[in-house]
Amino acid sequence: MKKLIYIVVVIAILGAIGFKLSSNKEQMAANAAVASIKSEAIPVTITEVASAKLDKSFTAQGNFAPIQSLTLLSETQGQIKSVLKRKGDKVKAGELLVQVESNTMAADLATAQTNAEKAKRDLERFENLAAGDAITKRQLEDARLNAKATEAQLVAARQRLTKTRITAPISGEINEIYVEVGSYLNPGTKLYDIVNVDKLKLKVKASESEVLLINKGDKVKVKADAGAGQEYEGVVTAIAAQADPTLKFDVEVEVKNAANNNLRAGMYGTAFFDVADQRDAMLLPREAIVGSIQNPLVYVVKDGLASQRPVRVGVVTQDKVEILDGVQPGEQIVKSGQINLREGMKVTVLK
Repeated sequence: MKKLIYIVVVIAILGAIGFKLSSNKEQMAANAAVASIKSEAIPVTITEVASAKLDKSFTAQGNFAPIQSLTLLSETQGQIKSVLKRKGDKVKAGELLVQVESNTMAADLATAQTNAEKAKRDLERFENLAAGDAITKRQLEDARLNAKATEAQLVAARQRLTKTRITAPISGEINEIYVEVGSYLNPGTKLYDIVNVDKLKLKVKASESEVLLINKGDKVKVKADAGAGQEYEGVVTAIAAQADPTLKFDVEVEVKNAANNNLRAGMYGTAFFDVADQRDAMLLPREAIVGSIQNPLVYVVKDGLASQRPVRVGVVTQDKVEILDGVQPGEQIVKSGQINLREGMKVTVLK
C-alpha cells in the first residue's frame, strides 16, 4: 500500500513540473510574438490637426408619412346603392363616395316635417287662446315643449337623410375600399382608407446635440432614397419636447410632393440640416479618435514612433471632432491603423 502511494506522489510531482514547463514555453512564445510585432513597423495613415470653420450640419434618415390619413367609418345604416370611388381614385373633400338607400330616411324626414309644422300651428293657436285666458298655463307650456321636441326630431331626420350620402372628409387618394354595392351598413362599418400625399411628413430622429441646432420653421433639403436624386424643400414643423428611450428626439419635416406624386408614404428619406457656424476650431476626422468620445485618445506620430495621448473634445459633427486640448496644429495623428498600435510602436506612413 505504501509503495502504491509513493508511486502516485511521484507521478503527481512529475505532472506538475511538466505543466509548469509547458506554461513557461507558451509565455515565452507570446513574449516573442509581441517582441516581433514591436520590431516591425505598423502601416498607418495619418492626418494633421488643422484649423478650419466648424460645420455643424448633419443628416438624419426616416420614413415619409402622409400629411393626412384616416379610415372612414359609416355613420348610418342601410344598403349601399352605388359606389362612386374605388381604390386608387383621387378625391376632394366633400366629394360623394357612396350612396346608401334613402327611401326610409326620406319618409322619416317627411313625417318629422309634418309633425313639426303641426306642432308649430298648435303653439300659435294656444298662444292666442292664452291671451284671452281660454287655456291654462300648463296647456300652453305643453304646446311649447311639443313644438321644441318635434323641431329637434326634424333636425335629426334631416341629418339621417344627409348621412346616406357619404362624402370624403379630406382630399387625397383612396388607399383601400372595404364595401361593395349591396353591402349592408351599420354605424361603425369600415368604408375607406384615405391618404393625402400632396404633402408628406418626413419623420426623423435627432440626437441631444443636434436637436439644439434646429428650430421650427427651418428650411431643410430632403431626398428620397428611392428617388433619382430629386431634391425637395422641407420645413421643420414639429420637434419633440421629450426624448425617446434611446435619447433621440422626433423631428417632423413637411415636404410638398411633386405634381406627379413621386413621393409615397412609407418611403425612406434623408433630411439635410444645414447649420452655419463660422467660428474657427481645431478639427480631426472622427476615425482618428481611439475609444469613446467620453474618454478620447489619439496616437501622435513623431520620429517614426506612435505615442498615445488623451485629448479633450468639443463639438462632434458627422465626420469631424473639435479638439479643445491635447494636441497642437500641425502634429501628425494616426487616422487609420490604430487597431494594431501600442504605445511606442514603430509606424510606417502609407501614402
